[in-house]
Amino acid sequence: MAADLTRGFTRFAAARLGDTVKPSGPRLPHLPRLDRHQALQIIAVVTALVVLLPLVWLVLRATGAGAEGLAWALRPRTLTILSNSIVLTVTVMAGALAIGLPFAWLTARCQLPWRRFWLIAGLLTMVVPSYLGAVTLLAAFGPRGLLYDLLATVLPLERLPDIRGWFGAWLSITLITWPFIALPARAVLLGSDPALEEAARSLGHGRWQVFRRVTLPLLRPALTGGSLLVALYTLSDFGAVAVMRYNAFTRAIYLQYTSSFDRERAAILALMLILLTLLLLLLERRLGQSRNGARLGAGAPRRLAPLPIGRWRWPALLFFVMIVGLGVALPVAVLGSWLTRRALFNVTPPDMGMLTATTATVSALAALAAGALALPLALLLRRRHSRLSHWLVALTSSGNVLPGIVVALALVFFAARYLPAWYQTVPLLLLGYVTRFLPLAISASRSALEQISPRLEEAARGLGQRPWQVVLRIYVPLARASILAGIALVFLSVMKELPTTLVLSPIGTRTFATHIWSAYSEALLSLIGGPGLLLLGVSALGLIAILLRERQPGAAPGTGVALLRELPRRARHRVGHPCAFALISHDHRPGLPAARQAL
Repeated sequence: MAADLTRGFTRFAAARLGDTVKPSGPRLPHLPRLDRHQALQIIAVVTALVVLLPLVWLVLRATGAGAEGLAWALRPRTLTILSNSIVLTVTVMAGALAIGLPFAWLTARCQLPWRRFWLIAGLLTMVVPSYLGAVTLLAAFGPRGLLYDLLATVLPLERLPDIRGWFGAWLSITLITWPFIALPARAVLLGSDPALEEAARSLGHGRWQVFRRVTLPLLRPALTGGSLLVALYTLSDFGAVAVMRYNAFTRAIYLQYTSSFDRERAAILALMLILLTLLLLLLERRLGQSRNGARLGAGAPRRLAPLPIGRWRWPALLFFVMIVGLGVALPVAVLGSWLTRRALFNVTPPDMGMLTATTATVSALAALAAGALALPLALLLRRRHSRLSHWLVALTSSGNVLPGIVVALALVFFAARYLPAWYQTVPLLLLGYVTRFLPLAISASRSALEQISPRLEEAARGLGQRPWQVVLRIYVPLARASILAGIALVFLSVMKELPTTLVLSPIGTRTFATHIWSAYSEALLSLIGGPGLLLLGVSALGLIAILLRERQPGAAPGTGVALLRELPRRARHRVGHPCAFALISHDHRPGLPAARQAL
């Protein structure tokens, strides 16, 4: 008994002192323990493999066609599809520049009545999905549309010219992509140094010469980046080209997938679209490297006074009325008329509760999954600035470059061959959403984590916190606003996504996008009004909330100290630890030295 008491007391004392009690049995082999950087890299590798797996399978499927597939890809009809996509991309870029640059200049530098209203109303065109905008444009300006009904009462018209084809696709996509150019250009105009233009004016240059020689070179990076986004969106768009029956890549891929038994041809077209997208990215990178633009510093802490536009006021107001009218008011008016028509003709309304619940559920699940995956990837870039880390995160972001129809098609091919249990299931649909929109969540989380001082993590680690506790108690609270903004962007993007939902959604699963597409395909336009207005309303509220949200100020010292103060009592008693004491005492920023007294 005495021996048993002595052995128990020894074990109790060893446990209190933090020693490890050695077992009396055979010793198990020692397994290597991964540090936090290796764990983050493993998560990044697995995510990159999952994102790239459909793309690799698509390449293998397309190259497996051999010489016959190459001959089919080089036939005149396929080359016509290629030329149509290039023509549409170039013309949409030109149209977006023609609208976005004047919009940015007028809202940033000119004295314009109701300037704030025109800014928000104009940017609301971003919430209109391309397929919904194309459907409303066709209903308004089609051969037998609302404009024909209005003109036929006073003019002997049989029908109006058909806008379907290149013009309809160009107008539909241009009306929703010009903010990609206006937003970065306006940011440059608001943040540029006024002394540059004032010096040019003092040298005798007129307004046009100052704009051409000073302002335009400063805008060139923003215009180039915005044009790239417009081009990528145009190449990946499916809704507008399908509604307007313009034979671009995305429409041809969908037709091959749905109407042909040879799925390899759809894979070949998808691979050609991927190569065209990569060529566009390489071209933009080459232009960006050869560009010699000015690099702006902080400059003077002031802005140029708004310029009076005088006699150009009324043309400017007409410009804004046309943009807001075609991009926002027209879709809302057409959807409202369809909703009224349904009430007049007693058409059975769709099950709005079911549509809302299904759309909100899949969008929320995809947004939460993207946010959960984005945080470790952003932490990897935050903690380990290596070439491997940047390559891994870049590979996980490659899905945003691929068109939605390509991602969906690749996932269908892969699941049907290797994962038949996942074919037409909700997990496969969520995988397609996350592959497409994961970069949105990564960008938001990364921008917030880069503003957090590494001293806060070091101090928390010195106080006994484990890596996962530091993430949950320091990083997540400080970056909460940006993380939620990224999740909201993914949520809104998933709500409007059409091709991925159309191809991957399980049988019987209907969202707002698939319901609108099905009703349009069956010519039941009166059933589009309610879901379309609800989709636009939710997207508009989300966009306004993101625009009006105050920017996260970063890791404010007082906030960091408050989080350190809220650590568990057991950790706060370890403030005498030399590492933690040194980390806190040697940070000379305001607020952090007071942590010694607070802890």
